[in-house]
Amino acid sequence: MASPAKAMVAAAAMLLLLSTATVAQHNYGDALHKSILFFEGQRSGRLPPDQRVRWRRDSALNDGATAGVDLTGGYYDAGDNVKFGFPMAFTTTLMSWGLIDFGKNFGSHGGEARAAVRWATDYLMKATATPNTVYVQVGDAFRDHSCWERPEDMDTPRTVYKVDPQHPGSDVAAETAAALAAGSIVFREADPAYSKRLLDRAISVFEFADKYRGAYSSSLYSAVCPCYCDYDGYQDELLWGAAWLHKASRQRVYRDYIKKNEVALGASDSINEFGWDNKHAGINILISKEVLMGKDSFFKSFQVNADNFICTLLPGISNHPQIEYSPGGLLFKVGNSNMQHVTSLSFLLLAYANYASHANVRVPCGGSSASPVVLRRVAKRQVDYILGDNPLRMSYMVGYGERFPRRIHHRGSSLPSVSAHPARIGCKAGTAYYGSSAPNPNLLVGAVVGGPSNTSDNFPDARAVFQQSEPTTYINAPLLGLLAYFSAHPNLPQSDGTD
Repeated sequence: MASPAKAMVAAAAMLLLLSTATVAQHNYGDALHKSILFFEGQRSGRLPPDQRVRWRRDSALNDGATAGVDLTGGYYDAGDNVKFGFPMAFTTTLMSWGLIDFGKNFGSHGGEARAAVRWATDYLMKATATPNTVYVQVGDAFRDHSCWERPEDMDTPRTVYKVDPQHPGSDVAAETAAALAAGSIVFREADPAYSKRLLDRAISVFEFADKYRGAYSSSLYSAVCPCYCDYDGYQDELLWGAAWLHKASRQRVYRDYIKKNEVALGASDSINEFGWDNKHAGINILISKEVLMGKDSFFKSFQVNADNFICTLLPGISNHPQIEYSPGGLLFKVGNSNMQHVTSLSFLLLAYANYASHANVRVPCGGSSASPVVLRRVAKRQVDYILGDNPLRMSYMVGYGERFPRRIHHRGSSLPSVSAHPARIGCKAGTAYYGSSAPNPNLLVGAVVGGPSNTSDNFPDARAVFQQSEPTTYINAPLLGLLAYFSAHPNLPQSDGTD
């Protein structure tokens, strides 16, 4: 049972979420454009002629050479210069999901969003070009994290790490399969030949992930832990990969796989988390669409799991110990980089609201229920908090609004650009910039930082506090679909008439 203090906070948060008070109207289309632009600032490899983030230059042009493969391209995950395959694949899946569900809402930004997905899928195709092998990381994280240098200057080892039959990694391989399958749906109309290549590769990579089972953090512990260690096991990724392959291919083999392995792989595990490490909630939401769209009652149990999960996110309804709301209305989970939970869970709320709306159903929550309108309003409240409707009246997206984080934990943003400072800045020479209180010289427009790390809505805007000031690709990825939807539906009804 929730404590009286938590109950009061939840009640206050619910009032904020359902308030009829007028707030500043946000330009969700502008925020969407900037959120996509952020990914250009995270690009690795040779930059294209139409690169718009001009303070970035080519980097890591020899990635993979030590292993005899081409691993150039892809994204740096956050404020460092390592390419981590696990979060990159999840980022790709979530960007794709946003386009799949809300593609018509992207409007003129659809092309640039697909380009952001393709920058990742092109890399993942390179990383899976060798049969029964997935290259999962480029760069020595410990050596990289001991330096503060631009990606254009980096001289730390670009060590290549892979999973294969002798060193299994079902988690990262199945997530990669999910990313490729989701990407194949995104490009089905825009580039059918590319879409087919993505799906064919997804099928083979999933077969590898399922046949050679094991967690990549067991095979590659010293390289991937603690940065992106798999704390929740590889079982959820196998179901997640199968779910996306079923969606992309419509092959019965994946439908049967999901149902056969539902219990064994933990689909019903009550885990209130969704992110690069844990896919349980996402699996249930994604598969529930089949039921709610009237396509497959075979998966009814997944809808029940999804209903239970959604209820835990609703303030005033849930007393779940893992979910809290700040006095200002921000969804909060204990741990680093809270905004990754805010954006990913809000995306699931919005996606499920659309599925439930199509089916004309409410979400049962014990003795009460919630309409799709309520789910959308909870999700929109989180997006609005990110964009500035919070006690500090600051946007947590760089470059959006009048006040936003200026000292983000990001090497390229915090160091002078190559055009401003052509001479190389060495590994330790960047330390002076890291320790400076001056604003970053380069705006990483669209980057959303980790945000408040406690329930008091405080934010220090300090480069050293990376838990709060570092942006990541997997914070922004689910935000694309949210911003696209709200750019097309900026004014939600206060009620559907039954609330």
